Amino acid sequence: MARESNGNIQITFTVPFVLIQKGQEEAVKEMAKDIEIPGFRKGTAPASRVREKIPQSKLIEHSLGHILPQALSEVIATQKLKIAIYPKFELIKSDDNEAWQIRGTTCELPEIELGDYKKIIAGALRADSIVVPGKEEPHSAEASRDKKEQVVVKSLLENVKVNIPNILIEEEADSRLSNLLSRLEKLGLALETYLKQVGKKPEDIRAEYSTQGKEAISLDLILSKVAEAENVNVDQKEIDEALKIGNVKDVSDERKRLIESILKRRMSLDFLISLG
Repeated sequence: MARESNGNIQITFTVPFVLIQKGQEEAVKEMAKDIEIPGFRKGTAPASRVREKIPQSKLIEHSLGHILPQALSEVIATQKLKIAIYPKFELIKSDDNEAWQIRGTTCELPEIELGDYKKIIAGALRADSIVVPGKEEPHSAEASRDKKEQVVVKSLLENVKVNIPNILIEEEADSRLSNLLSRLEKLGLALETYLKQVGKKPEDIRAEYSTQGKEAISLDLILSKVAEAENVNVDQKEIDEALKIGNVKDVSDERKRLIESILKRRMSLDFLISLG
């Protein structure tokens, strides 16, 4: 295992070939249920015939799916890791009759030192509230609240330093790019046309999304830390209400925990805004 300067963690697995063979056999048996072979009822063809129909890349993917979870669990336990995301795996060596090598890239969430965040936020809000003669702007309560939120967010990102692992930034950028492509597809607009309209290159969009992603992840982690520091709690009624308002069909424990974390961050932001 190796920790990199960009926050990523590299884990190299060496898997004996006998386990690879066993994983492939299990993968073939599993995939045989959905593969049709002339002259045989579905699921009854010999493994050798089924294997001929399976692309090598797909066989490798499925076989490693039987092997890597257990190997990963052992590394997590022995190294006492608290990984933030499931690793991205890369096959390094896959020779027959020899141990295979697989590299997994993951990360842990960074430690965050908030410092004297309440004093910093209160000061930023007071400074922003000073009215310069001749530059008064009419505003509604909603506009005032939005402006305070912008001040708080800006102050948090500038004063609380967070070393976001590179793999998390890449994941967020990929997600934003995927959403962009999905929107363009619905509009019937090609990516090349869109880029020409906005006057940007693909690498420009990627860089922007990486920056935005880093800031979004940083803010979420900071607000979660504030929630912990301020002992912010969310009632079950509030979680149920959020699920109801969002018309969420998935009410699993995992979904409820996600909603709870979102509400905690929102309550933390409200608390910080109230300091002004």
